[in-house]
Amino acid sequence: MADTQDAPDPGAALIARMAERVAAARKKRGLPRRVLSDLSGVSPRYLAQLESGEGNISILLLSRVAAALDLKVEALLADEIPMDHDAQRFATLYRNAPAEVQHKVSALLAPRDPGLMRAGRISLIGLRGAGKSTLGRLAGEALKIPFVELNEDIENAVDMPLAEVMAFYGEDGYRRLEAEALDRISTVHDRVILAVAGGIVAQKNTYDRLRERFHTVWIRTSPPEHMQRVRAQGDVRPMQGNPAAMAHLKELLTARSPLYDLAEAQVNTSNRTISSSLNDLLTTIARHNFLDPVT
Repeated sequence: MADTQDAPDPGAALIARMAERVAAARKKRGLPRRVLSDLSGVSPRYLAQLESGEGNISILLLSRVAAALDLKVEALLADEIPMDHDAQRFATLYRNAPAEVQHKVSALLAPRDPGLMRAGRISLIGLRGAGKSTLGRLAGEALKIPFVELNEDIENAVDMPLAEVMAFYGEDGYRRLEAEALDRISTVHDRVILAVAGGIVAQKNTYDRLRERFHTVWIRTSPPEHMQRVRAQGDVRPMQGNPAAMAHLKELLTARSPLYDLAEAQVNTSNRTISSSLNDLLTTIARHNFLDPVT
């Protein structure tokens, strides 16, 4: 027969736990024992025994004590302390809140090391035509890490080209898909180079999340080179049919430059060959230790 001489007594553990919680709850509420006695109808002597772990209180009397302490009786008995009313209410509010609100609450309650959050992940930002896709792909090959286009990830997720995504989901729907893709990529990839659309910086919540989870590099060039490269790609959105396309491009660049300037680093591709710009990007990544683990 097994030796049970040293086995813990679950009854004693329950009484000790209950005693500790009654005493803690009473002191937290600033109630003298005699006041708790008046509220619960349990004698001060019995309460003293209960708090010392010597009382063998009935469940009926214990429920009175719990009610007087504004607790559910299980809060005095459970292995783990159940959430109080406020905690339950906040938990419900959190579950029902939009993802953006949940993200902000989590960041406030459980702040994480920003360097650790971003380590190994790099995002290239900037207007179309700066060279994000070309440099990102080449840098990924050189560093032997994945390269991902955010818009391509969105297209794959919904199984339709970007033009149809915009037509079907609209601007608001596209921005939602953009945020979801960003979460997906940052979850899947510990080391990655990501190229994002130029307008992501105008979406504050998404841009904040991007800068939290990725080291950001602004790939920039001059307005004439932006225009030349975009037209060479056969894509003149949003300047198609606009007789003042260059003025519009300059206005867009002026408006977004303060947001792009929030990036941790910049690479200027103006009047630079692809190989020179690639070398600049690789040098920037190495100099800032973007791929080094945080110790």
